[in-house]
Amino acid sequence: MLRIYENEQLALVRESAKQFARDFIKPHVMDWDERQHFPVELFKKLGEYGFMGAIVPEQYNGAGLGYQEYITILDEISQVCGSIGLSVAAHNSLCTNHILSFANEAQKQKYLPKLATAEWIGAWGLTETGSGSDAGGLSTTAVKEGEYYIINGSKTFITHAISGDVAVVMVRTGAKGDKKGVTAFIIEKGTPGFSAGKKLDKLGMRASETASLFFDNCKVHQDQVIGEEGDGFVQALKLLDGGRISIAALSLGIARGAYLSALRYANEREQFNQKIYDFQAVGFSIADLATKIEASELLVRQAGQLKDEGKKVTKESAMAKLYASEVAVEVANESVQIHGGYGFTKDYPAEKYFRDAKLCTIGEGTSAIQKMVISREIRKDA
Repeated sequence: MLRIYENEQLALVRESAKQFARDFIKPHVMDWDERQHFPVELFKKLGEYGFMGAIVPEQYNGAGLGYQEYITILDEISQVCGSIGLSVAAHNSLCTNHILSFANEAQKQKYLPKLATAEWIGAWGLTETGSGSDAGGLSTTAVKEGEYYIINGSKTFITHAISGDVAVVMVRTGAKGDKKGVTAFIIEKGTPGFSAGKKLDKLGMRASETASLFFDNCKVHQDQVIGEEGDGFVQALKLLDGGRISIAALSLGIARGAYLSALRYANEREQFNQKIYDFQAVGFSIADLATKIEASELLVRQAGQLKDEGKKVTKESAMAKLYASEVAVEVANESVQIHGGYGFTKDYPAEKYFRDAKLCTIGEGTSAIQKMVISREIRKDA
């Protein structure tokens, strides 16, 4: 924890999240990873601790915390398991936060208390097979018929697609490429014509469930629209500003976990009658990793502070996400190297950090997309 951000509240949140991860996550990490098991009951318990409604106000049964506390929760959980951290991030920052940020009061009263306590698990759908980073090129459509919309199409790479109880999805109601041609809908599990596909078999983040969503003449009432018809694209862009902070915090946690694993190993492993930490190549490498992790946290917490102050965070969240995710990959890679042959086995955690870290440079906008966002924002200052 960076000392300049240390305070009593953050210390309490950190200790609570650390203990939760140690007691309820760590004993099962590799079993869940091997089986690609999404531990629904764990998320119910996370809800009891307030971690699934971290930034939701208390009036909706949330924890009423700020982004600094939320970053801390993700950091601590992700140090132990990136998969669980990813699911906590997706639930909080995407589905739940979309409703919190843009829904009307009736929708908030209906959905937020269930989401904040993890009585319901949330999913969020933007990405499609033919439109990943091209969010304006959606093919899934909604056609208005009286008081209802008929939705057809699909979404891919959706966290909690199978186990989620409710999803917020972006659907095209206008022309492709039209920023006012996308609308956000809240769709509950069990709605006729709404279904999930097969769980994807992934390289990493294997305990975080990922699958496709399908819409086959799915009939949704107009009351399930978030905001006005055509608001969905702008809502999604604003939401991703906060979402990138969560992926940056996830990256920070994975990087810190990989670093601590390497640090412990370097202080235990002996070669040529000395700890390998004492070899300059290893000691300098660990020094570089520690420095980059601190730089990552500075960027992440700066973005979190701006978010808590209600200020625009487009550039800062993209910078945090870009840097922290790339550092996570670098740290995880070097951790494997420091572990040597053991780093290539499942007897040590280095290989899992290595597999999990890569998604952080892809999800919620690739590194290339972050650079595009940053460059556009910088140009405004020229």
